Amino acid sequence: MSKLNISRLTNENEDGAPAVSGISTFSSTAFLVPPSGTTAQRPEFVQPGMIRFNTDGAHLEYYNGVEWTEVVVANNDLDGGNRGLFGGGDQATPLANTMDYVTISSLGNAADFGDLSAQTEIPGACASSTRGIFGGGRSPATLNLSTISYVTISSTGNSTSFGSLSSGRRAPGGASSSTRGIFGGGINPSITNIIDYITISSEGNAVDFGDLSQSRRAPSSSSSSTRAIYCGGLSTAPATTSNVIDYITISTTGDAIDFGDLIESQFTGGACSNSTRALIGGGLTPSLINSIVFLTIASTGNAQDFGDLISPTGSLSSCSSSTRGVWAGGYISPTTQVNTINYVTILSTGNAIDFGDLTVARYGLAGLSNGHGGL
Repeated sequence: MSKLNISRLTNENEDGAPAVSGISTFSSTAFLVPPSGTTAQRPEFVQPGMIRFNTDGAHLEYYNGVEWTEVVVANNDLDGGNRGLFGGGDQATPLANTMDYVTISSLGNAADFGDLSAQTEIPGACASSTRGIFGGGRSPATLNLSTISYVTISSTGNSTSFGSLSSGRRAPGGASSSTRGIFGGGINPSITNIIDYITISSEGNAVDFGDLSQSRRAPSSSSSSTRAIYCGGLSTAPATTSNVIDYITISTTGDAIDFGDLIESQFTGGACSNSTRALIGGGLTPSLINSIVFLTIASTGNAQDFGDLISPTGSLSSCSSSTRGVWAGGYISPTTQVNTINYVTILSTGNAIDFGDLTVARYGLAGLSNGHGGL
């Protein structure tokens, strides 16, 4: 094997680098600096396998022949894969403070993680690779909670106080990048279009981000590293289900922008994503539905059919890894909560498969993971 030791390589005019062919190994104690730039600065003429550093999302990405997609690094510290958490919910009597967890890459029943700081129904949730955040909801004593609490995903234990939302509300939609958590919409007591954000790594109160295009409660929300998506929900004047899809750029502030429409108007569905595709499963139209639809986050446009959940389910939660979307809990009739967990492979289409069961059957719970598409 031949070696080439060099600190700088340019062409004869020193206005670029020549092509170097046939090198199979780089050996260095230093580092390799790839090309970098924003999402808007992605090169126009590219070939499959080209790689760059995206400064908007702070991640490596490569061109797969169709689109730029994030280089995903799996977290192998948690039983071989990413961890999903499901917190709170309504288990009939009383409301739940239960938190369950699963290892997304495996199958099986959920295990107890710890307790939320209060019995809480319909909070919003988001996460970084280390912290899980729960915000808002309602408790037996308070109809519209402003409380934000957090957990360390790699451990187990009870949640710790983080701060407060800008206004107390239940049924906000949670989404995040690796650094920012976003809570959009909800009811407080009127249905609202408020969007708040937090910096996940530092405790403190939420700050105003902007507004959704339409006041909605219980929108289905998910994210890539750059965009948060808010789908459907229950809107006002009069109260009707919505088919509106909005998006925001997480690293900025400002009002949401139209993305497209859902196939049908719905709310309380569970949303999850990898870095390229968002899935929304179940919910109410107002009738219970089992449909799963998908969006390509980097583009705009209407939702497309993906497949079906195991059964029509409302007020369920969802989480994801780079490969799997997982839905948990909900209700299959106004008096029947379920402990069912379903999953799909995100990059394919098809119907959901049984994963296991929650520790407690309940609806109105929130889901998060340390492997979702915003990381």
